[in-house]
Amino acid sequence: MSPKPTSEVPEAAPVRRIALSLQYEGSGFCGWQRQPHGVSVQGELEEAISQLDPLRPIHAIAAGRTDAGVHAAGQVVHFDCCGPIPAERWPAALNGRLPKTIRVREAVERPSAWHSCHSATYRRYRYTIYNGRRPNLFLAPWSWHRYHVRLDETIMKLALNGLLGLHDLSAFQRTGSRRAHARTTVQEVQVERQGDLLVVEIQASGFLYGMVRLLMGQLVALGEHRLNLQTFEQRWKEKRRQEVKESAPAKGLCLLRAGYEEVIFSQGGWYDCQPRYYLGTTDPPLEPPFTSGSS
Repeated sequence: MSPKPTSEVPEAAPVRRIALSLQYEGSGFCGWQRQPHGVSVQGELEEAISQLDPLRPIHAIAAGRTDAGVHAAGQVVHFDCCGPIPAERWPAALNGRLPKTIRVREAVERPSAWHSCHSATYRRYRYTIYNGRRPNLFLAPWSWHRYHVRLDETIMKLALNGLLGLHDLSAFQRTGSRRAHARTTVQEVQVERQGDLLVVEIQASGFLYGMVRLLMGQLVALGEHRLNLQTFEQRWKEKRRQEVKESAPAKGLCLLRAGYEEVIFSQGGWYDCQPRYYLGTTDPPLEPPFTSGSS
């Protein structure tokens, strides 16, 4: 006797949320987000995930949408999948399918309510400036070479410290942003010099479109004494966006990490994964002129 027909449908595979700690060298990409033209980090990652989990459309969401040419050392991304691959096996599986300029360092499973962008409590960026007189081939892909004068890091620190707290920073927002407002909380700032290298780190609840690069352009003008502190403060406090014209190159900027209320990844897989250069010798340019006529 043949079995009776049944209307039962096989149970759908459960959907799991996977979080990734991601690195990429940004010079060959049009940014994190998919674009009509150009190769994006998001597009490359989604294509690799789809090869491993073809049962549902893949949409990878990042904690921060980096611009073209910007690097990431601890970008955090999540996606939903239905396949059987355990979280700890995703890094090796994806790295075998991704270009060598994108690496997955760690993967963990998260609750469905957790969100790489909305659950983040901060993002931290690092900008590296090479302040030596002569070009350095090994620093060029990761830093902005400013060789005209020795940057005054003291005034740069003073300017950054004034940004701490909740402020409207629309003076440092490029046109084209979809944000409803330009308020953000700057939580921590740091300026460190090691010989001819200057490293600036900024941590905030969120960043405006183009914010760090526009801000770095102003800080360098301050450090070279082409801009005074009073004018800098007036520009951002009075939202004089039209006066903020210099944008630092993308190659010196790196998304260091995104942070959450609870620790998601191991320290080695996420926390501070961009190496810091060390130069054993210095070759500084001239000191900046101290003129009272700076704007």
